[in-house]
Amino acid sequence: MDFIAGETILVDKPFGWTSFDVVNKIRWNLKQKLNVKKIKVGHAGTLDPLATGLLVICTGKHTKKIDQLTTVSKSYTGTILLGKTTPSFDLETAFDSECEILHINKEILEEVRQSFMGIQEQIPPVFSAKQIDGKRAYDYAREGKSIEMKSNKIEIFSFQINTARFPEIDFEINCSKGTYIRSIASDFGKKLASGGTLIALRRISSGDQLIEDAKSVDEWLKFILEL
Repeated sequence: MDFIAGETILVDKPFGWTSFDVVNKIRWNLKQKLNVKKIKVGHAGTLDPLATGLLVICTGKHTKKIDQLTTVSKSYTGTILLGKTTPSFDLETAFDSECEILHINKEILEEVRQSFMGIQEQIPPVFSAKQIDGKRAYDYAREGKSIEMKSNKIEIFSFQINTARFPEIDFEINCSKGTYIRSIASDFGKKLASGGTLIALRRISSGDQLIEDAKSVDEWLKFILEL
């Protein structure tokens, strides 16, 4: 592999790492191994620190493909906990409310699931990396500042749920670029007249790139060391 000329590699991002942590780790090791002062490394689609799974990394001239690679649809598996909410819509922040769930049955769950299909407007979470006046939205949120999040147009191509572990709802979803799964979890709870929190998330595909073809960070570092 010629990382300087350009490569696209698939990484299984570990829990607790930011996407930039992965990029920086790979960049640093490439610079050391190849004995270069600079090498372009970037990722095609951010994953939250609490998410795991497929992160597409580009090096060298392949970084020019990043914009194109981010436009593809993506698939995720995960779990929504019903009856509780957090400010961040996931477990980055503590639970701040409990909601009724006794009224929720399979018919209501199926009706709400179907309501997510197709093109729609979605409001991103306040705790997100979305740029607002040159600053990340989560920076405002962590400072306790109130900001208005504008909606984005997204599309849900498929959305399957498994209610066997209710009030935890396991799901698999395929969606367009720019879809916030945390917002899906929160909105899912709201549509049930309850609350919803994303408690697990894993990206399993990005376009035709699959998690089955990805290597862990450690596996890639070993590969780089043996170049």
